[in-house]
Amino acid sequence: MNSTIVFDGKPDEAAWEHLEPFPLISHIPVFGNPPSEKSVIKMGYDDQFVYVGGLLYVSDPSYVRAIGKKRDMNSQTCDWFGISFDTYNDKENSLLFFTNPLGLRWDGAVSNDGTPTMGQMPMNMDWNTFWEVNTSYDDLGWYLEMRIPISSLRFQDIDGKTVMGISFFRWIPAKNEGDVFPAISNEWGPASNLKPSLYEEVVFEKLSPKKPVHITPYLLTGFEQQNELNDAETAYEYGEDYKFEPGLDIKYGINPNTVLDLTINTDFAQVEADDQQFNLTRFSLFFEEKRKFFLERSSIFDFSLGGQDNLFYSRQIGLYEGDPVRIWGGARLNSRINNWDIGLLNLQTASFDDLPSENFGVFRVKKRVFNEYSYMGGMVTSRLGVDGTYNIGYGVDGVVRVFGDDYLTLRWAQIFQDSAENNPLSLDPSRFMVNWERRKQEGLSYSAGFSYSGTGFDPGIGFKMIDDFVASAPSLQYTWISPEESWLQSHYIWLFNYIFYRIPDYSLMMYNLNPTWFFSSKNSWMGSMGLVYRIDQLEEDFEIADPVIVPVGRYRYLSAELMLQTPGTSSFYTIFQFEGGGYFDGYKLSPSLEPKWNLGASVELGGIYRLDLIRFPDRNQSLNNHIAGLRALYMFSTKLSFSAFVQYNSAINKVISNVRFRYNPKEGTDLYVVFNEGRNTWLDREVPNLPVYDQRNITVKFTYTFEMQR
Repeated sequence: MNSTIVFDGKPDEAAWEHLEPFPLISHIPVFGNPPSEKSVIKMGYDDQFVYVGGLLYVSDPSYVRAIGKKRDMNSQTCDWFGISFDTYNDKENSLLFFTNPLGLRWDGAVSNDGTPTMGQMPMNMDWNTFWEVNTSYDDLGWYLEMRIPISSLRFQDIDGKTVMGISFFRWIPAKNEGDVFPAISNEWGPASNLKPSLYEEVVFEKLSPKKPVHITPYLLTGFEQQNELNDAETAYEYGEDYKFEPGLDIKYGINPNTVLDLTINTDFAQVEADDQQFNLTRFSLFFEEKRKFFLERSSIFDFSLGGQDNLFYSRQIGLYEGDPVRIWGGARLNSRINNWDIGLLNLQTASFDDLPSENFGVFRVKKRVFNEYSYMGGMVTSRLGVDGTYNIGYGVDGVVRVFGDDYLTLRWAQIFQDSAENNPLSLDPSRFMVNWERRKQEGLSYSAGFSYSGTGFDPGIGFKMIDDFVASAPSLQYTWISPEESWLQSHYIWLFNYIFYRIPDYSLMMYNLNPTWFFSSKNSWMGSMGLVYRIDQLEEDFEIADPVIVPVGRYRYLSAELMLQTPGTSSFYTIFQFEGGGYFDGYKLSPSLEPKWNLGASVELGGIYRLDLIRFPDRNQSLNNHIAGLRALYMFSTKLSFSAFVQYNSAINKVISNVRFRYNPKEGTDLYVVFNEGRNTWLDREVPNLPVYDQRNITVKFTYTFEMQR
């Protein structure tokens, strides 16, 4: 762009006039129709920024819904507009930049070509970067100007040209309408517009941004009170601790496609609390990573072994049995060199209780092969304790687009650790999986997978839900996209089943058969209903919660699952779920309710309640567990917010509170005031009696980013 833009939230300067608009087309509820409202979308760039301008008109002023101001708040209730960049044009990953009429910033990163895994979108909503947006609105519509630093995009220049995939999306909740560019059909499911393989290729010429160095020191002060059981286990002792410490993060753009992150005395005090869960399965619970240091291009470090199992799981670093472990420092590098993706990570942690100081290392490499939708790669992980303990892992993998929408995935990994035989020719320390899937969801789609996990496979910085098995997991799905006159948007029947055999004797461990019908309507209702037939073979007692124990034996049982979500475009909506029926040799009823209410532009209230009612009549055992939570968010502006999240879990008889005040005048500058408390609700359930609270603390953290250009 050769002339000046006044960054005021309305793209009406002369600089925009010569740019051709991008034509949107209806994506949902019916693909291919002309949009019901006019949109004028333009994009330009200079040496430093990509500029996006939008004139988003409405035929009725009441159609504009301006709700939400907090950074990264995401709700169907509000109007949205955004751009997605497949910056390396790899047809697999993309960066999202979205805003609403009030000018909030929402950014995220998509991986795996937007293909859901285990029902979860491969989207990192906690990823943030440096960019700006201004908006305005009136009776004719709402308007926006985005200014995205080219240095925030990470791209590859070849002979003065950079090819990126791009996509635009406008959401109009008053009409339950989504408009898209390019003309991407909705036949790949509810997030079809976020598939990088379907984006429009755009050529940027002679991009030469300065190479920024972001230096972000922080100062933290805090006060903590705790009650800990003494060595004799006869009483709880009260203690206090004051904190005052500095830290430093550096983000260095070595070149447009290589970024180095350095950290010293890393602290994650500002990270939001995890949702409470009550585990009624034989699987380990999985929690998403939310810490910023691990998020940029985190898809490079992904080495999925099926489901949520992974050779690398960053929450193994800096956390031990739910408690934070100090990270002295480390480095993280990611790069794209021609068709190669390279990731490096190394961090050193302090000792904690009986855990020694440890060094964590990861090396990941991926290369495009055969076609632009396929890759092969490898990973090496290490966890080294100063006491001589070690856990070394390696893996090789490949994802190949065989034809059309059919993909073949192959992965192999092995672990070597102290006090083990470490025989590379043995399957004991090994894990491998193969999976064939058709990713397109209209009509018939399918998946067939096989996995093996040996008795010695224990990834020191990975995640595994269950040990020592051979498993297969085939599934079939048939999807109908409804015609324009139908009230349904789409619906499908899904037949999913898996079977696990125990290693080393190959006896049955568990079997699951789950036929389910899902639907979504054109006015944003969603729901599902299904049956679950289970066989569980227990080789040892399964303790659900003391004193409720399921004894050794084989169990067959049938249950039902229901889900209903009211329209998310309304200011008040809720999600209702129910699981009920057989459960081992008894039965289980598990209803849950999750309402959310937007009170105007600045207030959001939410809640969650789940009851697990379990009965084993023949053994005269029963269990009632309650999880209840309340969320409150008040947004003074796009820079200032206050939030509170209070949870009660009867399984641990505790109320957990997390209260946060955040002032974020610009990216990289933050003031957090955070209060956390764990309060016991049943004090005499143990001897000695429990204290009123285990711990509570208040922390103040301030970060400021200095930007230097090279």
